[in-house]
Amino acid sequence: MSDPLSTPLTQMLGCRLPVVQTAMGWIATPQLVAASSNAGAFGFLAAVVMKPAELAQAVAETARLTPHNFGVNFHSFQPGAKEVVEIVLANADRVKAVSFGRGPDAEMIAKFRAAGIVCMPTVGALKHAEKMVALGCDAITIQGGEGGGHTGSVATTVLLPQVLDAVDVPVLAAGGFADGRGLAAALAYGASGIAMGSRFMMTSDSPVPAEVKAAYTKAGTQDIFVTKKIDGIPQRMIRNPMLDRIESGGALARWRRGLLAGLAMKKETGASWPEMINAARQMTSHGEMALPEAMLAAAAPILLQKAVVEGDAINGLMASGQVAGRLDSLPSCAELLADIERDARERIAALTGATDTMKGTA
Repeated sequence: MSDPLSTPLTQMLGCRLPVVQTAMGWIATPQLVAASSNAGAFGFLAAVVMKPAELAQAVAETARLTPHNFGVNFHSFQPGAKEVVEIVLANADRVKAVSFGRGPDAEMIAKFRAAGIVCMPTVGALKHAEKMVALGCDAITIQGGEGGGHTGSVATTVLLPQVLDAVDVPVLAAGGFADGRGLAAALAYGASGIAMGSRFMMTSDSPVPAEVKAAYTKAGTQDIFVTKKIDGIPQRMIRNPMLDRIESGGALARWRRGLLAGLAMKKETGASWPEMINAARQMTSHGEMALPEAMLAAAAPILLQKAVVEGDAINGLMASGQVAGRLDSLPSCAELLADIERDARERIAALTGATDTMKGTA
């Protein structure tokens, strides 16, 4: 009997397990990507928050820490995007996949595919999945509304079958996954694997400071909700004092926060004001935004950085999938993936009555 955990995803990416570690800004560093890849998953570096030179260093460091291939996540509208693309193409021997939201066009996608790099964007709506496949993407990751950070309103259990019925490329399921039973369920739907962010962030291999990890493990599902007050686009966050201040602030506070965050982002990246506003408008409603919202969209990462890099769980923002509300442990990536594999095989075996599924391929 064939191995149920060998899927089009594992065959396409060369990973042992059909599990993807998603690219979370300042979290998906070489340390976490290597740990997840060494444990059998496929890890993505978060290049969205990196300057080109930083990405080049991160790619080299990741390649040093793991013998396995890995991916890079970026946005085509971020400062230095052209250089990021060139770095990815120059390292096609190890960077075997790219992930992104909206942005890359058919020409850019064709360049990646010609270099043997798999294009697997993340989408939150059926129409976006269909568009990405039409542009030439090799696989699709769907993120249901349970996912962390910017998210849509359609639940994974609804969005996944919608997309599976509409496209003919491998589909990964994200939003609400953290264990082997989730992987078994996604495979039963017809997905080729799962993608997880919050679960990998909540590991001992994650670079997030202990104080913030403690806030994640303490949070219950009632503490994780969606807000539009950060940059005008729905985002799922853990409730904390900073988010409460943002939620209760008026228009003047929004302007002040946008400008202050914009100044911080400008200093951090070296980008000009026009570059920041242009980037913000491209990543949101086709440019139809108020100036403070545009600044917030470009600068909101600074508030995320304050939490996941500086360890400030009071004045930073903590993006989180809803699934974090039921997680209270911080295993290593090796422990996490071993548990996921064992649990998935046991549940698949119980459903099929087969015993061969219990045999690993490692």
